[in-house]
Amino acid sequence: MDMHTVVVGTSGTTADDVIAVSRGTARIEISKAALDAVSAARRVIDDLAAKPEPVYGVSTGFGALAVRHISPGLRAQLQRNIVRSHAAGMGPRVEREVVRALMFLRLKTLASGRTGVRPVVVETMTALLNAGITPVVHEYGSLGCSGDLAPLSHCALALMGEGEAEGPDGTVRPAAELLAEHGIGPVELREKEGLALLNGTDGMLGMLIMACADLARLFTVADVTAALSLEALLGTDRVLAPELHAIRPHPGQAASAANMLRVLAGSGLTGHHQDDAPRVQDAYSIRCAPQVAGAGRDTLGHARLVAERELASAVDNPVVLPDGRVESNGNFHGAPVAYVLDFLAVAAADLASIAERRTDRLLDKNRSHGLPPFLAGDPGVDSGLMIAQYTQAALVSEMKRLAVPASVDSIPSSAMQEDHVSMGWSAARKLRTAVDGLARVLAVELVAATRGIELRQGLRPAPASRAVLAAVRRAGVEGPGEDRYLAPDLAAADAFVRSGELIEAVESVTGPLD
Repeated sequence: MDMHTVVVGTSGTTADDVIAVSRGTARIEISKAALDAVSAARRVIDDLAAKPEPVYGVSTGFGALAVRHISPGLRAQLQRNIVRSHAAGMGPRVEREVVRALMFLRLKTLASGRTGVRPVVVETMTALLNAGITPVVHEYGSLGCSGDLAPLSHCALALMGEGEAEGPDGTVRPAAELLAEHGIGPVELREKEGLALLNGTDGMLGMLIMACADLARLFTVADVTAALSLEALLGTDRVLAPELHAIRPHPGQAASAANMLRVLAGSGLTGHHQDDAPRVQDAYSIRCAPQVAGAGRDTLGHARLVAERELASAVDNPVVLPDGRVESNGNFHGAPVAYVLDFLAVAAADLASIAERRTDRLLDKNRSHGLPPFLAGDPGVDSGLMIAQYTQAALVSEMKRLAVPASVDSIPSSAMQEDHVSMGWSAARKLRTAVDGLARVLAVELVAATRGIELRQGLRPAPASRAVLAAVRRAGVEGPGEDRYLAPDLAAADAFVRSGELIEAVESVTGPLD
C-alpha cells in the first residue's frame, strides 16, 4: 500500500483508514481541532480532580474497588497501577496488524475529546504508531467488556516505556529502548488517563474491520469458483437469470448470481445437463450457490453497518459530554460487535461447506457426469485430488466448530461488579481463523474446478474461465496428469486466491465484479 497520511479529527475515521494504518504504511496526523477538543476535555477532568467529591476513574479505584476514594498524592500511582496490573495477558502474541488496528482505534477515541486525557497522551500514541513500534499483546486477557482490557493495557504499558514491543525491524525488545531510539518520551500518566487507555472495544472492532475486508474479497472468489465448478459439471446457467433472483429480492443473492453469470458468459460447457445423462436440475450445491453466498454478502453488509457505527463512537467510561458533564455509562460493552463477529463466522462456515460439497461432487465419478474418479490421470494408479478433499473437509469441520457463538457465553468478573460480558474478543479471534480457513477451502475448489474444466475435452470454456486457467497455471498450480507432490499446488492456489490474482484474471474479461 502506498504511503499516505490519515488525519484523525477532521472527519470521521473510516474502515479504509484502519486498514491503511494496520496493514499499510499510512502515517497519522492529529488535527488542531482534535487537539483543542482534547485540551478542553482535560480541563474538565482537572477541575473535577481538584474537588473533594469522588469521581469514578479520576479519584476512585476501579471496578469493584471503585468505592475507595484516592487522595491526590496517590493518583499518578493509581493510573500506573491500573496499566501494570491489567497487563495480564497470556498465550501467543497477537498479530502486528491487530495490535496496530487496536492502537489506532483507541487513538481515534482519545482524540475525540470525550475521554479527558492530555494532548501528550494522544501525541505519544501517534508517535509510537508512526515509528512502527508495536507492543507485545497476548491472545488471552479480554472478556469484551470494560474494554479489551489486557490487550489495551499491554499497549498502554509501552506508552509508559515499560514491557516489550516489536520494533520496525520485527525484533522484540524492551519498550523503553525502542522509545529512546526514536526520541519518544514515555508518558507519566495522570488522573483518568490509565483508565481511558484501556476502556474500549478497539481490538474486536479492528479485527471486525479487517475480517470484513477479507470476506468481501472471498465472497467474490466464491462466486468465481462456484461458476467454474458449474462449468466443470456441465451444469446450466439458466438458474442464474436475473428475473429469477428479482422475485426473491435479497441484494446479495442477486449480486452473486450476476457475478456467476458474467463468469460463465460465452461458455461451451454450460447447458449440457440434458445430454448423455439427462438431469432435470443441478444439485443444490450448484443451483443454490447464489442463495448461500448471497446470504453471506447480506450478513457482511450488516456487519459493516455495525462497524461504521462503532467507528463513529467514543467508547470510554466515564466520558466527558459536550456540556462538560462527566458521566459513567456502559458503552464499553462489546455486544453489538460480538454478535456480528459471530454471525460472520456462521456465514463463512456455510460458504465453506457448500464449496466443499461442490468439490466432492467433482471428484465422485457417480455424480461428476463423465469426469474420471478423483480427477486422476490413471485412476487406481493415481489418486488425483482424493486427499485434497480430505484437507478441505478438515478445514470445514473446524470452521463449523468456530461458528459456535462466543457471544452467548459470559463469565462474571471483578467480584460480580462486571457480571455480564460480551466475549467479543474471543469472537474476533475465532473469526480470523475462520476467514483463513475459508480462503484455503476455496483454493481447493479452484484446483478441482480448473482441473475438471481442462478434462472436458472438445468443449470450450468461457473466456473468463480460460483467463483463470492461464493465470492459475502461471501461479504454479499444475493441471491434470499423474500424481505429484500436491501440497505445493494447494499452497500456490491459496496464495493465488488471497493475493487477488484470481479476481484480477476474471475481471480482465468481465470488467469489475460485485
